[in-house]
Amino acid sequence: MSVLKFVNKTIVITGSGTGIGQAIAKRFAEHGANVIILGRRKEPLEETAKILQQIITKAKSNAFVKIFPGVDVSDEKNITSMFNSLKKSDVNVDIVVNNAGVSGPVTCFANSPIDEFKSTVAIHLSGTFWTSSQALRVMNPGSKIITISTFFTEERPLEQRPYRFRSPYTASQGAKNRLAEVMSWELKDRGIFSIATNPGPVHSDRIYKTVYPKAASEFLRVSGFEDLSPEQVQSASSEILPLLGENEETVSNGIKKAAENLAKTMGNKSEADVKRLTKTLSDLLAKIQTVAEKIQRNTSKMISDEQFLSQSQVAQMVMNLCDDEISKMINGRVIPGDRVFYPVRPHITSTIPSMHQPDLSNQVFLLTIDTAEKHDLERIQYLIENLGKNGGKVVCLISKNISREIQEVINKKVQTNVVDLSNPAEVERSFNTAKNMGVISAVIHVTGKVPQIGKLIELSRAEWDKLVEKFVNVPAVVAQQSLNLFVPGGGKDPRLFKGKSGSVIIIGPDLPVGSKISENERAKVEVFRGALRPFTTTVNQELSDVLKSNVRIFLVLPGSITGKESNNERIFDAINYFNSDKAHSNSEVIFNPDETRVG
Repeated sequence: MSVLKFVNKTIVITGSGTGIGQAIAKRFAEHGANVIILGRRKEPLEETAKILQQIITKAKSNAFVKIFPGVDVSDEKNITSMFNSLKKSDVNVDIVVNNAGVSGPVTCFANSPIDEFKSTVAIHLSGTFWTSSQALRVMNPGSKIITISTFFTEERPLEQRPYRFRSPYTASQGAKNRLAEVMSWELKDRGIFSIATNPGPVHSDRIYKTVYPKAASEFLRVSGFEDLSPEQVQSASSEILPLLGENEETVSNGIKKAAENLAKTMGNKSEADVKRLTKTLSDLLAKIQTVAEKIQRNTSKMISDEQFLSQSQVAQMVMNLCDDEISKMINGRVIPGDRVFYPVRPHITSTIPSMHQPDLSNQVFLLTIDTAEKHDLERIQYLIENLGKNGGKVVCLISKNISREIQEVINKKVQTNVVDLSNPAEVERSFNTAKNMGVISAVIHVTGKVPQIGKLIELSRAEWDKLVEKFVNVPAVVAQQSLNLFVPGGGKDPRLFKGKSGSVIIIGPDLPVGSKISENERAKVEVFRGALRPFTTTVNQELSDVLKSNVRIFLVLPGSITGKESNNERIFDAINYFNSDKAHSNSEVIFNPDETRVG
């Protein structure tokens, strides 16, 4: 009989009613641990609890199982209430596994509903943050926080792995990796270890029944299928994708119903029309399955043994990371790295190609500003003056959160409008108004610096949400509305993107400035830079490789690891370069203009 390595230890696993979370719960129960499982749906948790109890009985460990149904990790009150209950019951938690997640929208960013983008970020990123933060109230020295991420994001800050059709997912995962790192710094005085693991592709229903089929469907929405429009492909796919894996009769009936519904939207009600559409949708489902299987094969080819991990193997990996000696050695690391050999393009550079000073006459630049800090004002004024000096027209949209004092300073320089940058409808209206000035060449968004704060892990939920909104969600809103500005209707009809041009430039956040900057200070900023890097590369992969467009999203990350002040002249040089055809044909879309080298 195996040694009960985790007897008298208590583990909390988020999203543990099914899949990887359930596998982790089972593995720890086999080794004597008390297991606390939680999730949104009660029935799977109850079934899992029965399985765990059987394991505990067989192991004779006298461990306990607790379930917390109806707990959405993105919900502050849910998580706070759960840990209040544990604290009231004098339960000490030794291990927290941040496992809960969702697929999120699987579609081109231009077509991704922004509320679903924010929801995905809230579950993956904010759910991880708040679960970890609240768990500290019931954790002692020697405890561990394990965060499960993905290999499709960034294995390290300078190696980007875009995951087309998954922009909110990659943004969340990139930030989660960096959050795990910063927690290792911030929790060292408590003796608590923080480790992330990117297990790579794992056999799961989510991949086979959701992600790959939806990705296949998106390829067909973009490329076209028979005589269906992109919107018709999307609408039909939402009905027929759940039929994959069902018996022949269920599939036949489901396709016929979907054909009848599609016929109604097309105004075709005859039996012949329904019959024709039934054949089309049957072919569509078969094609989706073929493409999904191809995606799976292509992914497996990037693994040396061409095998996805099983859920039990991931569970074993997590358990190994919780070993006392191992966790000390790898605290703050993202494990493993490079199991998947992913072909990586450069994406990131510190070199800005030299350009002749361009004539910006008749070009309109839309500047969106989301920083209320006075120290960012110099950069904004520099950009406005130099864009205007070279003949460009500048229109500023200023966040409603910016002080009136700074608003007035900017208003003296250029035409301004105060906007809620987190509201897509309001941003869209302001963008459309700005078009009255002329054809907009570029949208430049300035995030500003991450404010000076103590420890991230000690922030209130309101303080954390404000940072996520500012450095993740607002850039996404501005970027998506910019795409709609350059390619009106392109979200719904991806064919419109082909050959179109336009630049979206996100500037910030900066690395901290000073002669003695700690690794912890840099790590805090990297959480949010770690969201924007994979987001940028993912969206640009869609724009270039899938949509065949010349529209690009560029990311400028000012500051240096040496702590020197950012050079605004080099940022302006980057903006000039981004307006060139050369920039839109290269893979380098992330610029660190103040670093002497990258890589």
